[in-house]
Amino acid sequence: MKKQDMNRDWIATARTLSQALPYLQRYEGATVVIKLGGHAMGSDEAMESFARDVVLMQQVGVKPVVVHGGGPMINKMLADLNIESEFVNGKRVTDLATVEIVEMVLSGLVNKRIVQAINSQGGRAVGISGKDANLMVCEQTDPTLGFVGTPVDMNPAIIAELGREGLIPVIAPVGAGRNGETFNVNGDTAAGAIAGALKADRLLLLTDVSGVKGADGEVLTSLNSDMIRSLTKEGVIAGGMIPKTETALDALRDGVRAVVILDGRAPNACLLELYTEHGAGSLIRDSEQNNSTKDI
Repeated sequence: MKKQDMNRDWIATARTLSQALPYLQRYEGATVVIKLGGHAMGSDEAMESFARDVVLMQQVGVKPVVVHGGGPMINKMLADLNIESEFVNGKRVTDLATVEIVEMVLSGLVNKRIVQAINSQGGRAVGISGKDANLMVCEQTDPTLGFVGTPVDMNPAIIAELGREGLIPVIAPVGAGRNGETFNVNGDTAAGAIAGALKADRLLLLTDVSGVKGADGEVLTSLNSDMIRSLTKEGVIAGGMIPKTETALDALRDGVRAVVILDGRAPNACLLELYTEHGAGSLIRDSEQNNSTKDI
């Protein structure tokens, strides 16, 4: 009988699994909220990879909660329907016609695509929005922007109930108003509010950048809230990174243990962050916490 040679790739895979053990133990039972957006939603291959990672996370004891965006899909649908958008200071005004399209796209097309992808990998995902069971009650952010909402009252019991049944919640960032309105909520904002309400162990913000960068252009792998405020004041953190870091600070204030801003374009980004020593992207903690790169 011919002896089978040990392939180097097999050995490397086994070593990686062995090295992951402390992190598998560390995150067993942990709630991890993942904001899905950008490139990870742009192709079937990326969606399949993301879905497989989420199912694996649940299989090894993590309680994953997925919150998604869908701006490009909304833009396409508005264009297809010849609905023109008005902008105020670079922000889209969400009028009644637009918010109906937003809800249709986010709670329907986008949400169910993610649900189907997770289920296809052997998971059991359920799609909901912030309107279900009054999960996310909102107030109008700015009257000039129309039906754009800010979460003010979170009721996460439905997420806990789904988790107890072994289901993976996939949440569209559409909120309910106190007077029956429907509000479009920024995906990062919704994810931060949900993570805070759950007192999540981790909030992973998947983006199309590699993380928060310092003045030298290099990714800062570990930051605290004081550093975030200082870098923003100095103008190092600017543009689209400001709302993401503000979401991180709000989530930390609400009881999230740590927030990671990471590149969703990287294969297996979530697994790299949770189950390897080096992690991925920029890990942000409250200033009072020990700011080591990983904690196990």
